[in-house]
Amino acid sequence: MEHESLHARARAKGVNPLMYWLVRGVLQPFFHLYFRLSRIGREHIPATGPVILASNHRSFVDPFIIATLARRPLYYVAKEELFHSRFIGWVLNNLGAFPVRRGKGDSDMIETAREILARGDAVLIFPEGTRIRPGALGRPRRGVGRLALETGAPVVPVAIIGTEAIRKGWRIRPHKVRVRVGRALTFPQVQAPSRTLAAAVTDRIWPCVMLQWEWLGGLPPLRRAAVVGAGSWGTAVAVMLARAGLEVDLGCRTADQANHVTSSGCNEEYLPGVELPESVTVMRASELELSRHDLVAFAVPSAALPSAVAAHGGAIPRRAGVLVMSKGLVPPLGSLPSAFVAERVNAWAVGALAGPAHAAAALSGGASLVVGATDAAFGRQVTTALTAAGFDAGWTPDVVGVELAGCAKNAAALAAAAASHAGPNAAGAAAGKVFAEIDALARHEGSAPETFAGLAGAGDLVATVMAEGSRNRRAGEMLAEGVPAEDIDSVLGQTAEAVACVPLLAERVQAAGVDAPALRGLAGVIEGEVEPAEWTESLTAPRPAPKRPRKVRAA
Repeated sequence: MEHESLHARARAKGVNPLMYWLVRGVLQPFFHLYFRLSRIGREHIPATGPVILASNHRSFVDPFIIATLARRPLYYVAKEELFHSRFIGWVLNNLGAFPVRRGKGDSDMIETAREILARGDAVLIFPEGTRIRPGALGRPRRGVGRLALETGAPVVPVAIIGTEAIRKGWRIRPHKVRVRVGRALTFPQVQAPSRTLAAAVTDRIWPCVMLQWEWLGGLPPLRRAAVVGAGSWGTAVAVMLARAGLEVDLGCRTADQANHVTSSGCNEEYLPGVELPESVTVMRASELELSRHDLVAFAVPSAALPSAVAAHGGAIPRRAGVLVMSKGLVPPLGSLPSAFVAERVNAWAVGALAGPAHAAAALSGGASLVVGATDAAFGRQVTTALTAAGFDAGWTPDVVGVELAGCAKNAAALAAAAASHAGPNAAGAAAGKVFAEIDALARHEGSAPETFAGLAGAGDLVATVMAEGSRNRRAGEMLAEGVPAEDIDSVLGQTAEAVACVPLLAERVQAAGVDAPALRGLAGVIEGEVEPAEWTESLTAPRPAPKRPRKVRAA
């Protein structure tokens, strides 16, 4: 149907009374029986006169369920694409829907809503602008604030929960749905309000919607975070989260370190030149009160993860999510860090953070980050915070791939440096073969191929190799020089994850039955069982001719 005619009907004629009440008479008992619908706070909706209902948006059925809150027709905005079918558009328009062009300042939509309110009817607005299925609520747009100011109509905050789970493909599943209504908000009528004023009013309305949402048990936004580990990456993530508007507690290993960072305002030992925001509170890790936090991040080496989890895991509340930033395997069994943590904490979700993000460069020039989380709500919650901090952030459910890719990039950088004395060809062969062998292990364990080919794998590998202070590259050079593996961390003054991780990876690939000669040889070098020169020569040595053409291993 034509855009103008749809608005004209909503402005002049309104709903088709016969169709509206017939459809409502069928849907309302269906909602009560099939969705066990619960409606709280209906008395806050005025029985007469203009009113704006501002609600979060989770499903296509939200307008129909919210319409059952009041005993009068409810007009609502719907995306323009729904009206492309003449029949569907006609039905929706007769039931009170009128179109909006999403992502644009739609003056027709605002004018239609104004006229509906001027004649004393009710309008439903979804300030998020689109459906937000997993996680916390989205960010509101200022249209609802503008409409409230231009019309002077009271605004009733509404939250709906449960509708995001009712649809699976084309099937509508039974699921508990609850709606809660808050007290109406009123604002003075203003002619031609500015964008700043409209945004300010929206910022008053939306917290009231969030209040209803959280009362219903909806996932709250991240407000407070704790970072366990004040190394370069832990400090950088604390700064990132503070930039996103969170209050952050940064836990240091010792009281002396905490006092020094607090007095100087920056972590000169691990992240020199980066001033900590005022919203970052530095303390000794043992003093962290994790029961107050929405997010707990472990930024410690994999070898230190068992002691960190033993010290803090029991204090993490059920409502908190956990983000693991260790890149390696956890000794002695070679467990993946997030799996190790998930078995030992009571958090509602556990994920991993990866991507090409050297700490200092990320804060000064930006970075692309990957959040690995099986829970889509947690993945969206963390990526939203990182995006608000000014970073390019994405989410993937491939946690195994993300964490093994982190192992692979460190091991490949170590291998390349350990073989670099023999020239670039040997270094390239070492990195390529080790990386491909760990990729084969990841695929064996269910990882998606694109994970290793993307930011968490190849992208992070390039960043590690090119970074001036790459610990794993320097560790590889020291191995080639004959420095014992057990002395490398003390010489570096920091932990080179790959030194401890490669032997664990070699055991893991052997247990999985994955062919990994380059990785096993590198593990032998680290353990002192193979000479570096002998391993380097084996990388490019010709192999016996096979009886049939040999396939190249997948990268």
